[in-house]
Amino acid sequence: MASISSSIATRRSANRSHNDSRESGACMPDHIDRPSPEAAAAAEAAQAASAGDWSGETLRESLARAADWTVNYRKRVEERPVLPDVAPGDVRRALAKAPPRAPEPFERVLADFDQHIVSGLTHWNHPGFLAYFSSSTRGPSIAAELLVAAVGVNAMLWRTSPAATEVERTAVDWLRQAVGLPETFTGLIFDTASTATFTALLAARERAGDGVRDDGLPGGPALAVYTSEQSHSSVEKSAIAAGLGRASVRRIETDDAFRMRPDALKAAIGEDIENGIRPAMACATIGTTSTASVDPVAEVAAIARRHGVWLHVDAAYAGPAAMVSQQRPLFRGWEAADSIVLNPHKWMGTSLDCSVLLYRDADPFRASLALTPTYLESEDDETNLMDIGLALGRRFRGLKLWVLFRCVGTDDLAETMRRHIAMAEAAAARLVEGGVFELAAPVSFSTVCFRAAREGDVAGEERWNRDILARVNAGGRSFLSHTELDGRYTVRLSVGSVHTEERHLDEVIEALHRAAADLSPGEPG
Repeated sequence: MASISSSIATRRSANRSHNDSRESGACMPDHIDRPSPEAAAAAEAAQAASAGDWSGETLRESLARAADWTVNYRKRVEERPVLPDVAPGDVRRALAKAPPRAPEPFERVLADFDQHIVSGLTHWNHPGFLAYFSSSTRGPSIAAELLVAAVGVNAMLWRTSPAATEVERTAVDWLRQAVGLPETFTGLIFDTASTATFTALLAARERAGDGVRDDGLPGGPALAVYTSEQSHSSVEKSAIAAGLGRASVRRIETDDAFRMRPDALKAAIGEDIENGIRPAMACATIGTTSTASVDPVAEVAAIARRHGVWLHVDAAYAGPAAMVSQQRPLFRGWEAADSIVLNPHKWMGTSLDCSVLLYRDADPFRASLALTPTYLESEDDETNLMDIGLALGRRFRGLKLWVLFRCVGTDDLAETMRRHIAMAEAAAARLVEGGVFELAAPVSFSTVCFRAAREGDVAGEERWNRDILARVNAGGRSFLSHTELDGRYTVRLSVGSVHTEERHLDEVIEALHRAAADLSPGEPG
């Protein structure tokens, strides 16, 4: 919080000499009479009582308690087990069955939160959280979330909160610049990549579907969506939600490195065209969910362009890594996309939720979703972000991304990701020492896929790896996930938390080797 307040204070100090008349209450002219502290407190208490809200002093004290709790939690989160020792229903049984009729002091509420709720959480900010893709939160984003809640705006229209719209557009453009995409891209912030991908598919459907917006799907051409067999489930869910159905999704084969095969994509599109099915969207992935593999985006883009197919790039996890110069070649061709999704809440350290959808042309999005009732009509010649997505209400998500860039900077963001990538590569090298574990896929970005190998005994190998994973996760010091590759059970480790250090990886690797030795079923026979 201090870094934000000092930054803001510095800028305000610089601006006052130029524009005192436009400054906030902190720059109220000295000649205005102010009430005594006692009178101000009494007036505030009366106002709070009539509004049913806390007084300023109560709010200040409660925020101080919450801030102290937050700092202590982050300082000592490593002392907690990553996974909670709870069964379904345990937390709910600890909570009151009916809402209280009278107010309770925040101190008591915070104590219950700490005792009954936090103890039942999976701690994503734990340095041993190595499952899925990390969603750890940096301090500036926490402070920004408080400011977002304080101002409580709805950024649906430019008019309903001009600064929120313009901060969001600025923060999104900063991200575009940071990852090296051309100025032809602009965008906005959604909650998750699933929503962003769904929105992109609606735009692609409208462009390919001959008036689907007004007439619906019946009677229109059958549409197809192309994505790799390693892509995120959100592509298939988007097809369901868009009314295309799961049958419209073509899962394109991948190569030995789990990358989409361009020849298979080309063949699938050609077959659909021959059968009267219209290709609508191709989705390439930079950083797939299981292995973080990278599809050959440039080749996919060339095929999509040849057939007039919308190209969407899912870079939700790995997209920010384009800030790392050594990783930039992996992104070749993504500048040809119609839309790209990146999640700052995965690897950059903003809090959930913050998913950026970049696009070249807003018209297909407006054509698919823009609908302005009379009571929201506006003559402002500005972007109304509600026209680009399904939701009318929009949180002020742009602030935490803007604050993060201001308080951290692109150099530190890039260095953190570079360090995570190096840590993952070193962890992979240590894992395979001794010959018990083998890599199940090439190490990509900061994700390592591996298994304890048991040749000739697939069922025994799966039981062994399941037991190893369960033993390590039950230890409380780390949390890893699993996937399936080529029909074989695979353990997955992904470094992405700003709190993770090399010692945490050393610890989990030692735990994995111990578990493998303790649980070894012996030679297959």
